[in-house]
Amino acid sequence: MTDRRRNTLVLGVVAGLFLVSLLVIIGIPGAVKPKKTRLGLDLKGGVELIYQGKPTAQSKVDSESLDRAINIMRKRVDQLGVAQPEIQRSGGDEIDVALPDVSNAARAQDEVGKTAQLFFYDWEPNVIGPSLRPSPTELTVTGGPRAGEAQFGLPQYSAVLRAAGRPPILRRNSTTLAPGCTPQQPGGCVYGTWYLLDTKHEQVLRGPEETEQNLYADNYKPPAGATVKVVRVNPGTVIVQARPVESSRGKITQQSPNSYYVLNDNPVLTGGDIKNPQQSFDEEAGGTGAPNVTFGFTSHGKSVFQRVTKEISHRGQEAQLPGVPKEAAQQHFAVVLDGQLITTPSIDYTKYPEGIDTTNGSQISGGFTITSAQNLANELQSGSLPIKLSLISRSQVSATLGKQALKQGLIAGLVGFAVVCIFLLIFYRVLGVIAVAGLIVYGVYFFALIKLIPITLTLPGIAGLILTIGVAADANIVIFERVKEEIRGGRSIMSGIATGYKRGFAAIVDANVVTFMTAFILFALATAEVKGFAFTLGIGTLVSLFTAVLATQAALGALGRSRLISHPWALGAERRGKGWKFDFMGRSKWFFTLSGTILLIGALAIGGKGLNFGISFKSGSRIQTAFIKPVSENQVAEVMSSAGYPNAQVQKISNPNIGGSGYQISTKTLRPEALKRVEAALNARFGNRNFSSTSIGPTFGKTVAKSAVIAIIASLLVISAYIALRFEWKYAVPVLIALMHDLLITSGVYSLTGREVTTATVAALLTILGYSLYDTIIVFDRVRETVPRMPRAAFSQIVNRSMSEVLTRSLATSFCTLLPVVSLLLFGGETLKDFAFALMVGIASGAYSSIFIASPVLTHWKEREPGYRSRRARIVREQGAVPAYATLVSGAPEDVEPVAKRRRTLRGSLTAPQEPGEQLSRGEFQELVRDIDVEQPAQRSGAPARQAEVSRTGVAEPTLAPQPEEVAEEQRDPAADLQPEDLVLKPEPKRREKRRRPRNRRHGRSR
Repeated sequence: MTDRRRNTLVLGVVAGLFLVSLLVIIGIPGAVKPKKTRLGLDLKGGVELIYQGKPTAQSKVDSESLDRAINIMRKRVDQLGVAQPEIQRSGGDEIDVALPDVSNAARAQDEVGKTAQLFFYDWEPNVIGPSLRPSPTELTVTGGPRAGEAQFGLPQYSAVLRAAGRPPILRRNSTTLAPGCTPQQPGGCVYGTWYLLDTKHEQVLRGPEETEQNLYADNYKPPAGATVKVVRVNPGTVIVQARPVESSRGKITQQSPNSYYVLNDNPVLTGGDIKNPQQSFDEEAGGTGAPNVTFGFTSHGKSVFQRVTKEISHRGQEAQLPGVPKEAAQQHFAVVLDGQLITTPSIDYTKYPEGIDTTNGSQISGGFTITSAQNLANELQSGSLPIKLSLISRSQVSATLGKQALKQGLIAGLVGFAVVCIFLLIFYRVLGVIAVAGLIVYGVYFFALIKLIPITLTLPGIAGLILTIGVAADANIVIFERVKEEIRGGRSIMSGIATGYKRGFAAIVDANVVTFMTAFILFALATAEVKGFAFTLGIGTLVSLFTAVLATQAALGALGRSRLISHPWALGAERRGKGWKFDFMGRSKWFFTLSGTILLIGALAIGGKGLNFGISFKSGSRIQTAFIKPVSENQVAEVMSSAGYPNAQVQKISNPNIGGSGYQISTKTLRPEALKRVEAALNARFGNRNFSSTSIGPTFGKTVAKSAVIAIIASLLVISAYIALRFEWKYAVPVLIALMHDLLITSGVYSLTGREVTTATVAALLTILGYSLYDTIIVFDRVRETVPRMPRAAFSQIVNRSMSEVLTRSLATSFCTLLPVVSLLLFGGETLKDFAFALMVGIASGAYSSIFIASPVLTHWKEREPGYRSRRARIVREQGAVPAYATLVSGAPEDVEPVAKRRRTLRGSLTAPQEPGEQLSRGEFQELVRDIDVEQPAQRSGAPARQAEVSRTGVAEPTLAPQPEEVAEEQRDPAADLQPEDLVLKPEPKRREKRRRPRNRRHGRSR
């Protein structure tokens, strides 16, 4: 396929995909509907809940139980009528629930993570009395006709002591015993329940928990003056909370009374034995019409329920003694939901002497409102969760704040795109026009993919999208600078374009692969908040490869013979001065000193002030709100103190997200009910406006910190391995030093400025790892290319020459990436500003370290190798010192890219390969070695020095030297150049002799 046809085909594919992308984005009125963009909670408001799974007797926390829990939670969310919920696993044992546009956040939170484990007990034979044995006839133990009511139960402290005194009873249906578990609880299996008591004040401090370690989870510390005691309630015994307290009208007045019963853990039925639960009303004969929950039984549940109710009925008949009222003789059936009694109905032995026929199902009643009955029916319908879920993080954003954040993100994105386009047009002229067209295509493709996949667009996702604009532009810059370099070197426009793309492609692939790997690691290990950024960064990197390489190359190829780019000026490739001639390696000590000083200042700041970690790492609750009435910080602090939080920190802030001036309140982690009370108190006193809150538990903070450390270490290891494979292992060490240099400088700046370290900061640090390597790879790739083209130069000269050639493009890529980052810093919201600040510091530091840290470190290491050490000694011997840039003995500069007239045939003198970087044949290599000024042993033993003649081209042409085989190994000077036998070349493949076939004279072709 010809180049012209190939370019036409690529442009046709690009145009076709562009039209399809436009259809996805805007559609066709009346024919094709545009795809909707899925917005995250931080852009349209809602609630985000993060739960941590804990094992139960029925299931351990593993992939299967988490997936089952997610399916059950999804059913519950659907029943709440939440549109476009997102429920997904996060980490090894966490579930992230995002509920956008929730009208009742408290209800959603209560229902989604509720375990909803339902158990049915035969009441009287299982209630434990003071003797630590069942006491079915003691009314003060069972409650008699008022079984399960709060007034007959025990305080929790007394109930725990009673239960802890009982020995283990191992039953297959025990709710607190995992199969095969022992008292040592190997692997954290469930063997009873644990409580933390304060024996001095007779209080239960914590519990029930599955393990003793869980009692001290979340950095819990007992209150001062407490006498702490840890007790275990053995399997076979369970503590249940009394029924909610009801008024005379049947309304619940106290949902969670401090009243408990101790039971034999011997349930006869579970929630898995019922089916078709529905919210209904008590409309039977004599019914009250109150809300209730009706349900049916499975075949197993029917037989068990009828058998158990028959036994209960017979006990009631036996208890019916003369003088005993019927109500006192009746026995009861208990229903326990998540550790609390919800009803204890009596069985009328006169009406059901042979038990209750379950053909028409059964019902649960007692103190329900329509809402509470509906909630219970939904929970039973969706099923009980296989594991226990503990809420460790909660964030709520109002819809108003979401719209404001979206507006700020879009403005920052448009401004960033515009300034990048202006820079490309000014700096690259016609090439800039093509690059801008490629960026427009890239933006349309990317936005279409966001809609098609679909990607939930969040604030970090917008930040990733804006950053990839700079990454896509960087790919164009790397190639365009190489094209300009080739044209300035004497190539034609067409040849320069082809060679520039060919030689710049390797650096582009290396840099983008590293960026993609960093994004992948970030996506796999980061929290859900940062996953959006990682996903957009990874997808954007892949799309930019297509638009920046294929699309722009095809466009340039199609315009190659047009007058538009017929002159180097149109491409910005006109010849300028001699370029950079700075001695980068000679001044390395100054650069090391400067970096050491900056790092020392940063280390002192970190050691003295430390880092200002946000609540994502150290846990707590943060409230941001504005008020309708004018208030002061002291007034807000008074309200918080009256609500029970005297240590709350109140800070006045100015944030457009909350409508201007407002307040930020930081305190210890608040539970949902406590947060609701604080919101109500502030609203009653001052009138809230744009109220938002975030609560992070200590467990989640530890998880975030652990994930951040693992992600950084994993990124460093993967990057090192890739560099070692693509270059050599000695190139990987300077890269690691430069990356650690950038991370430490960024951390030091954060400490000096006192900025808060959040999960967005971690994402920025990982992005810095990938992007800092972008510049370093550009430099190292040119060093690798230059090494075989300067076989007589010291390594410092090779690096200096490479640096002088790529410094412009390195600075241009960094500047181009900084442009959208600065737009984020100026126009983004608070979250985006923190993220942009870390990126700005890291990118600037990365541009510096790739030039002035990584390259000098590599130079100092490589020059210790014997080959480069001998080169350096020879140059010092010949010229007295090692100049910054390589020169010939005659003093003329040694060009890396030889001009075409220096190329000789095999009969003359060969001084360089025809195509630098390509492999030579053995014959060409041997001739090249003969043309190099190799000092011979005869001269080293005292013979007069050989005078080199200078040819017409200005290149020193030495006389023929003796063959290397004649030089004894022990006579070699360590400062001499490498001999040909020291170099290993692949043997030239033998060519098969092609037998000449006789031609058919009649037809002029071979037979």
